[in-house]
Amino acid sequence: MNNKLKNYIALSLILQIILVMWLAGHSDWIETYYSNGIYPYISRFFRMLFGWLPFSIGDLIYATLLILGLTYLVRHRKQIKLKPLFFLRDVVLVLSVFYFTFNLVWGLNYYRKPLAENFAIKDSVQTAEVLKLSKQLVKKVNLLQEEITGDTITMVQVPYTRNEIFEKTIEEYRKTSSQTTFLEYKNASLKKSVFSLLSCYLGIGGYLNPFTNEAQVNAKTPVFRFPVVAAHEVGHQVGYAKENETNFIGYYMTMKSEDIYFQYSASAYGLSHCLSAVKRYDEAVFNEIFDGVNQGVRENYRELYEFNQKYENPFEPIFKSIFNTFLKANQQKDGIESYSKIVELMVGFHEKYPL
Repeated sequence: MNNKLKNYIALSLILQIILVMWLAGHSDWIETYYSNGIYPYISRFFRMLFGWLPFSIGDLIYATLLILGLTYLVRHRKQIKLKPLFFLRDVVLVLSVFYFTFNLVWGLNYYRKPLAENFAIKDSVQTAEVLKLSKQLVKKVNLLQEEITGDTITMVQVPYTRNEIFEKTIEEYRKTSSQTTFLEYKNASLKKSVFSLLSCYLGIGGYLNPFTNEAQVNAKTPVFRFPVVAAHEVGHQVGYAKENETNFIGYYMTMKSEDIYFQYSASAYGLSHCLSAVKRYDEAVFNEIFDGVNQGVRENYRELYEFNQKYENPFEPIFKSIFNTFLKANQQKDGIESYSKIVELMVGFHEKYPL
């Protein structure tokens, strides 16, 4: 590739950013022509191409690119020092190609219409509404825990393998597609991450590879939480990019399941988000509500807490800071805090469809 063409491609990054910023103000166009237009065909094509593989081709591509990049830096370090501007141009060129491809195959979904509009629910809440839902979820999760274990003190043990949970998650999406066409899921590609151990240290439960449309779930995630995480990642595949929305999709898909273990996973997950919101509001009220949670449910929460503590390390906050910046750059002004915005959607949903 000659230098003139390289320059044009690198400079096109500025025009791309301006275009995407402009498109961000036209969510109806994105919804019609991209998210419900070309994106379903793009995503299904990649899932047909890679979904049959038992491992993540996207993970291997990431690993290969990382190795090639490091090798290039080592082999060309002298040339880079002699011509730093050319190297900088080449870096911008790579970023330009990455940015174009990312937005074409998945990224424009960040700018689609809010999920709340598809469910015809509100997405703003009052404190009293969060408190009410929290108490309802305590009753729900306690009943499920008691039904499963036969007492109030035993931790719920999900009897499924992670692959069985994948199969059940895919089936839940199939059942739902006739009622919620905006969550239609075809040509499944749901896999355990090759980098599950690394994901633990980075604090990642799962992720979508936007370039291959493979959904990866951290295989070490405690099994009682696994159904919600799997459904969350499929939510990204069907075209929802914002984390609060895919958190809600994960909750919704598992909550509506006829399987009691999926219902428990959803209720425990939803309650944990509500309790976090209550604790930020008033710790005394949080303690009062949490006192009503069965010991068996608390044991599951303890399991998740100890799992996270086991992999805590100095680099996790750095990664989260980078991810926080990425989210803010993609229409999620609250960054990582947007994960907790699921509470607003849950309140709106259960106001319309009571527990």
